[in-house]
Amino acid sequence: MSTQTISTQPIAGQKPGTSGLRKKVGVFQEPHYLENFVQSIFDALGDVKGKTLALGGDGRYHNRAAVQVILKMAAANGVGKVMVGQGGILSTPGTSCVIRKHKLSGGIILSASHNPGGPDGDFGIKYNIDNGGPAPEKVTDAIYARSGTITQYLISDAADYDIDTIGTGTLDGMTVEVIDPVADYSELMQQLFDFAAIKQWLASGHRIRYDALSAVGGPYGKHIFEDLLGTPEGSVVNGEPLEDFGGHHPDPNPVYATDLIAHLDAANAPDLGAASDGDADRNMIVGHKLVVTPSDSLAIIAAHATLAPGYKQGISGIARSMPTSQAADVVARALGVPCFETPTGWKFFGNLLDAGKATLCGEESYGTGSNHIREKDGIWAILYWLNILAVTGKSVNQIVTEHWAKYGRHFYSRHDYEGVDTDAANKLMDELRTKLPQLVGTQLAHRKVKLADDFAYHDPVDGSTTQKQGVRIIFEDGARLIYRLSGTGTEGATLRVYLESYEADAARHATPTQEALADLITTSRDLARIAPLTGRTEPTVVT
Repeated sequence: MSTQTISTQPIAGQKPGTSGLRKKVGVFQEPHYLENFVQSIFDALGDVKGKTLALGGDGRYHNRAAVQVILKMAAANGVGKVMVGQGGILSTPGTSCVIRKHKLSGGIILSASHNPGGPDGDFGIKYNIDNGGPAPEKVTDAIYARSGTITQYLISDAADYDIDTIGTGTLDGMTVEVIDPVADYSELMQQLFDFAAIKQWLASGHRIRYDALSAVGGPYGKHIFEDLLGTPEGSVVNGEPLEDFGGHHPDPNPVYATDLIAHLDAANAPDLGAASDGDADRNMIVGHKLVVTPSDSLAIIAAHATLAPGYKQGISGIARSMPTSQAADVVARALGVPCFETPTGWKFFGNLLDAGKATLCGEESYGTGSNHIREKDGIWAILYWLNILAVTGKSVNQIVTEHWAKYGRHFYSRHDYEGVDTDAANKLMDELRTKLPQLVGTQLAHRKVKLADDFAYHDPVDGSTTQKQGVRIIFEDGARLIYRLSGTGTEGATLRVYLESYEADAARHATPTQEALADLITTSRDLARIAPLTGRTEPTVVT
């Protein structure tokens, strides 16, 4: 065995988005593509000799091959040890847990999260730092800069390592420990939640249905829900991670998790329905004929936070991404704690969590989490809901309607226009920005505009500023229109339009969401000239 120095040259477009580098599988299979990016990570980090890293992914197509490449490159670059999930499997929250528990230098996660898998699907890679969270922009900027100047990479010519057998061995002088991907994470969950109360609630006849969408959450769900909490076998469906996610679109929302929705709409519905995404960091909570919006889920968890043993002392604050509804803000005010508004991307929560300024975090894209790790966490969110249900004895629907009655309802929806021509999408955003100065004080959708800007975030911990994070139009009655381009797609651009309207009157809380937002929907399309600029008269996905 020896280290090979392979000559290469920069490959355009290796700029990490909000959650790492995502491209089609075929792109990652091109000569030097993965290797260039991995070497850029090592080079940007500086001296990695002797350090210990975590490695794993969501099991999608190309995951196992990529794990072998990264192990060999880590050995060639002098990494001391890699802790890799058995079979290359390690969820994103599971990786964060492993990094934090074992005090590792960082970790490499292979996932394209909620994007489709398979040979024609998507693949992704990102680096998490020593706090367990996604690399901040200064690190991802350094990785991208290095990818533009790289001339060579190092890789061992060793044979593939056996990643299917738990235990410790060596690869070209580097220690490799194959770990149970669920063990450390499961241990942490038992410290945070009242497993005895949840188990008793389930034993009394309550039922759940957790759809892992044939993704990485399956092994975690089977061990925690079925083995530890005693839900009947079959409560976890689509629980085996498959390279193509079994044909599922691994995005836990009502558009794609249709089987789960159908089961929760049925007369004999389980008491709780839930799903997670490709890498198990997102979640969807469903009651009987009721999908809980991610924004409401964050607010409800915050309002009931002390019911879980790990949070019995209360919370220091809440953080939400700017497009997430203001439901959590209302709860924060009632609790007397701050609510921070950040750009989209979990990495922006890291400083707040590390500084103790926030305990709970959430994004409207079905992401919820806390200071227990530095990633959003799908299984954690489901367990929190189970803890709330078990302690209160109330149903999901009762919890939600009582929350609205107390705090008011934030009608909220996201309209996605996927695969839009990139130039057209950029032109749309540029046109909106030029209109902003003239909008304040005008009437739109029968409302008066209070603020119109391009959101900029000033980090209260490190003082950094992040510009151009989404066009906001905020009305005097609290309603909002938000436009931004997503950084998680692999083809064209995804225009996301967020619509929010607050309703205090409980008599109107049962209004269908799209009906309640109808005037904002029409205004959002006309103001941005969506149809003339993109050719789209309707969104691709409405959630």
